[in-house]
This record gives sequence, structure tokens and C-alpha cells, in this order.
Amino acid sequence: MLRSLKRHYMEQLARPGLTGMFVNPFYFARRELLAGMSELGKELGGRVLDVGCGDRPYENLIPAKEYIGLELDTPESRTRGRADAFYDGRSFPFADGSFDAVLCNQVLEHVFAPDEFVRELARVLRDDGRLLLTVPFVWDEHEQPRDYGRYSSFGLAALLARHGFELLQTRKTAADVRAPFQMVNAYLYKITVSRNPYVNLLATLVLMAPLNVIGTLLAWVMPSNPDFYLDNVVLARKAARPA
Repeated sequence: MLRSLKRHYMEQLARPGLTGMFVNPFYFARRELLAGMSELGKELGGRVLDVGCGDRPYENLIPAKEYIGLELDTPESRTRGRADAFYDGRSFPFADGSFDAVLCNQVLEHVFAPDEFVRELARVLRDDGRLLLTVPFVWDEHEQPRDYGRYSSFGLAALLARHGFELLQTRKTAADVRAPFQMVNAYLYKITVSRNPYVNLLATLVLMAPLNVIGTLLAWVMPSNPDFYLDNVVLARKAARPA
């Protein structure tokens, strides 16, 4: 029973459902990303590369025939996560046009040379292949010191266009009152987090869960605001080069 509860709790931290509203400090951010991935992940298929795969949280949402995880080659990534291959921070260890689709989830903000990185995404993707990319717009500094940028929808579109991508669909997550509520919870998490998971859970239940509930209720009655949101979720196509 205890093991089952722990498994459910960990699932709610990564892919929150209703229970996540009460136990996940990042409920709005994670739930909205999950919704975007559930919807647009269906557009990927064939041989898929997950860049910055971590523990591959969305793999079961992608109808891939072959799914390959790629990570930056560090001691941490060698011992944590589920990568199949590693790269040196500059070039991916794959031939041109090796993949039918590429997934890049919450990675671009940690890349100091975004043009070089997006050029590599395009290089390993076949012509007319699909790219599913997510990146924060409003968020706190995280995974310090490797947190280098935030992207507006316009900046992201310009960056992708420079490397031959055509936008097919875009999503702005939590583009309403939930965004500021999530920012307050992120602040509360940073000032209360400890090494004790039980203390963290108690802080979430007492301080952050009420804000998750209030933010959810207010989002039903207050207008949206497309200029203030948490994350960009973008589906793009690599345009074929002229013959």
C-alpha cells in the first residue's frame, strides 16, 4: 500500500492529474505541458530523437517506431536518466537526415548558443520532418548555472525560421490567471524546499495547494491573457530545400 501511494505521488509530480493539484508545487506548469505534449505528440512518428531526454517522461505519448534519447555528455547524465546516446555540446552524433521527428522538451533555455543548437536539430531531421519544441517564457532561474534564456513566441518563431523551420501549431500554456499563481507557488517552493520529502509535502499541502485550487477556480471566470503565459509549445516542419 505504501509503495503504491509513493508511486502515485511520484506520478503526480511528473504528470499531474486531480491529485496533483494538492501535492504538486508546479501543478499548472506540469499539467499544461502534459496537455500540449498529449495533443501535439501525436504528430510525431517514425524514428524519433528526444534531445535532452532525461527520464523520457513523454515517451508513451509519441507513436514512434524507434525512440532514441540523447543527452549532453556529463557525469550526471551518464548515471541518471535513460539516454541512448550522448553529445559534446556542439554536434549530435548522428548523420544528416537521420530522424523523421525530433522532440526537444524544456532544453533550449539551457543552451548558450541557440543558433548552433537549432542548426543541429534541423541537420539530423529529414526534409518535411517534424519538430516538437517546448521552452519557458515566464519562469524562475533553475538548474543553475546552466539557465541562459527565455523565449517569447516571436523570438522563438524567428529563431526557428532562421534554420528552415515552418511553424505548424503553437500553444501558450496557462495564458490566464494561473500563470501568476504558478509564479507565487514557485517562489514559495524555493523558500521552503528542504531535503525532507515529508516537510516538502506538508508545505505544498498547506501553502501551495490552496493557491492551485483558487487559481483553477479563477481561471474559469477571468479572461485569458495571451501576453502572459508559462511555456511555448511549438510544432514545426523542416522545409524541404530547393532542388
